[in-house]
Amino acid sequence: MKIVLLHYSVPPVVGGVESVVGHHARLMAEAGHEVCIVAGRGDQTEERVGFVEIPLADSRHSVVASIKEELDQGKVPDEFAERVEELAEALWEVVSDADCLVAHNVCSLNKNLILTAALKKISERSEHLQLVLWHHDLAWTTPRYKDELHDGYPWDLLKTAWPGVEQVTISEFRRREVADLMNIPEEDIWVIPNGVDVTRFLKLEDLTSSLVHQLDLLNAYPLLLLPVRITPRKNIELALQVLAVLRETYPRAMLIVTGPLGPHNPANVDYFRNLQSLRDELSLNGSVSFLAELTPNFLADEVVSDFYNLADALILPSREEGFGIPVLEAGLAGIPAFCADIPPLRDLGSPYVKLFSLDDSPAAIASMILEELPSNPVFEFRVQVRSQYAWHEIYRKKIDVLLQKIERDSALIQ
Repeated sequence: MKIVLLHYSVPPVVGGVESVVGHHARLMAEAGHEVCIVAGRGDQTEERVGFVEIPLADSRHSVVASIKEELDQGKVPDEFAERVEELAEALWEVVSDADCLVAHNVCSLNKNLILTAALKKISERSEHLQLVLWHHDLAWTTPRYKDELHDGYPWDLLKTAWPGVEQVTISEFRRREVADLMNIPEEDIWVIPNGVDVTRFLKLEDLTSSLVHQLDLLNAYPLLLLPVRITPRKNIELALQVLAVLRETYPRAMLIVTGPLGPHNPANVDYFRNLQSLRDELSLNGSVSFLAELTPNFLADEVVSDFYNLADALILPSREEGFGIPVLEAGLAGIPAFCADIPPLRDLGSPYVKLFSLDDSPAAIASMILEELPSNPVFEFRVQVRSQYAWHEIYRKKIDVLLQKIERDSALIQ
């Protein structure tokens, strides 16, 4: 599908809506759509996303600013209609062969009513172009713009339900506002929230980001980390057994073992095979990931650090340790640590870590984790943000659903 995104300005101009438009464009392009951004200011920042500059679309254009001064006083200058026609023609040259035009805030705010009115003409002119009005802010519902809004055209374009368009808001609160303002049913309005770019926010290494998406780690609930080499003294089989019990309560629980096979003992190969067999026996395929299976190279410290920032808890069931660096790393990363009660780990972490006896059953250890994590609001919120507000998840669960509907509706019309 050919999709055009429209706003007053776009990246590299810095702004909340500008950032959202940039993310949407990138995600749509990654999904295989032909994507172009149209704005009054900005530039091409993604190789796969085209950019067309139409200066009159800018909210800060001198002509737009001059006309807005009169509009704010309740006067529609003679020049307004002429500029609307000019901008509508410029827009039509870009969108005439598009399937979908997504306008962000253009029909919500009075920052550039020339652009709003031009877009209304586009919506009336085209029979095949699906218009999506994406509302971040609403001029008519905030006192901030009260003195700038007046009865009649063009101000009423911002509070009227245009026929044949898809209405999108960024929150349930905004949906209620739009429904009341435009007198339309709430169920006719999409809610698609803004998100966070996990990779950029956490500054994940390229390898980490690739593994996160390959293993679907953002949907883990919880994600346990075991950053050790694969060698018998690390007692990795206990972590697998604990995870099997945890998944009875948390079916999305996952475990990541970051280390390679221990390099000095040939028996580690047999130990690894036994762990893989145990994973099969416990039906943990897809839930336990040995990164040694996925990358032949030794993981850099930066990648291991990434997994601490992603994980919800550290589990360290070692039978013996000389020191226990992962305990310190968990403390630095600010995640709970569940560790075997052996002297080095007890000395390092007590009273801050949760200790379990090596004689405890997997069920008892899982119970300790189940008692600790759900009572931690930070854990619950992290999981919610990771699984519901990561941009890739928002695209998959929300934006793509909207685009598929548009494609189906278009096919019916044709």
